[in-house]
Amino acid sequence: QVQLVESGGGLVQPGGSLTLSCTASGSIFGIKPTGWYRQPPGKERELVALINSLGMGNYADSVKGRFTISRDNTKNTLYLQMNSLKPDDTAVYYCRSPGPYWGQGTQVTVSS
Repeated sequence: QVQLVESGGGLVQPGGSLTLSCTASGSIFGIKPTGWYRQPPGKERELVALINSLGMGNYADSVKGRFTISRDNTKNTLYLQMNSLKPDDTAVYYCRSPGPYWGQGTQVTVSS
């Protein structure tokens, strides 16, 4: 089993920034979180960003240039730096690892 725990969500004003973290633990060695997804209110879950084994990110068009995905392998932690946040970024954000395994989600609300 793999447990993924997200943190860092909250309420932020438009134009603000947040950094989400996702830490993996469990009994399956080598499983690392590789992606961030989000589920806006009343909508389906969607891909936000993926990171490959070289540390390169791929992003949804809606977040390109504003979000950055990164990983600290020594801490088995995945990050999502979110800048220039918009109200449309309001969602529950989930991290995912191969399996697939999902975290419980962290709420991000962008509102003035």
